[in-house]
Amino acid sequence: MTPGARHKILMVGRSTPYWREFYQSLTPAEFELVWPSTGPNDSVLAEIEFASGNPPAEWLARMPRLKLVQQGGVGYVDTYVQALRERGVPFAITPEGTCLGVAEHTVLLMLAVYKHLAHAHAAMKAGQWPHEQLRPNSYFLYDKVVGIVGLGRIGTDVARRLRGFEPRQLLYYDLFPKPAEVERQLGVERATLDDLLRASDIVTLHVYLSEGSRQMIGERELGLMRRSAVLINTSRGEVVDEAALYRALRDDKIWGAGLDAWTEEPTPPDNPILQLPNATCTPHMATGTVDADRMKFEAAIANFRRVLRGEPPLNVVSPYAEALSRARNAQ
Repeated sequence: MTPGARHKILMVGRSTPYWREFYQSLTPAEFELVWPSTGPNDSVLAEIEFASGNPPAEWLARMPRLKLVQQGGVGYVDTYVQALRERGVPFAITPEGTCLGVAEHTVLLMLAVYKHLAHAHAAMKAGQWPHEQLRPNSYFLYDKVVGIVGLGRIGTDVARRLRGFEPRQLLYYDLFPKPAEVERQLGVERATLDDLLRASDIVTLHVYLSEGSRQMIGERELGLMRRSAVLINTSRGEVVDEAALYRALRDDKIWGAGLDAWTEEPTPPDNPILQLPNATCTPHMATGTVDADRMKFEAAIANFRRVLRGEPPLNVVSPYAEALSRARNAQ
């Protein structure tokens, strides 16, 4: 590296003047942020040492100095992680900010669905006062059975926050069982997916997208849920069969849903789920806060500095299939 030169970080996405100023204000002097055009030339890519966000796979061969890709969240795709691994480049996720944001948004959706927040707001804006109309069909989060599908970082944060609402029971399903002491501290009990679906008043999804989790909640699984149950999805849209969910909500097979993740994003305005009165919808905004963006970028910078010091980066992930194989061999 040329003396005095700065370490270049490829910024993937968010290139408006606001975001450029925001990230520049958080960037230490030893780094330089690079926002590529649609097709950056080879001379630009050849100098990139770090990436914030996921560069297109076809760019990877053109970045011989790339040391680390830092995903600004916790979701990832196996094939992309494997493509980086084949080039000797680690892929790290950013739980800082992400987990907190998703956990808060998950609880928000639970309460919003149970208290008909969207309906109440729209009614008041239209000059109505639905003080009594919503009462027979509104509920507490208190004393409910909540099933957490995926007790990783986010699922764990959700469990911690739910305990303050005094649920009757917190169930969890995860391919990787937690130690008994962790279960005790969180107040959770492990269950099979089918048993969790049958028993829960609220089912909340916190799994990343892989071939094993794609449409893991479909017609059969929705059919196991109580007619009074609520489904919350703040993970990935493709974890749920959207057509099956629409039918279940339309036909009152389940009571309601709170959705922040969609199969197609942006989801089309004619998505029939958006028209259902028992669906509360947000545009994949769980971590869409200034606080989360600041925490995530500062964590990325800290990880880049670790690499420059010769230390291993934090929160590096393996392809899902490999992680699952290791867990099964350990049992």
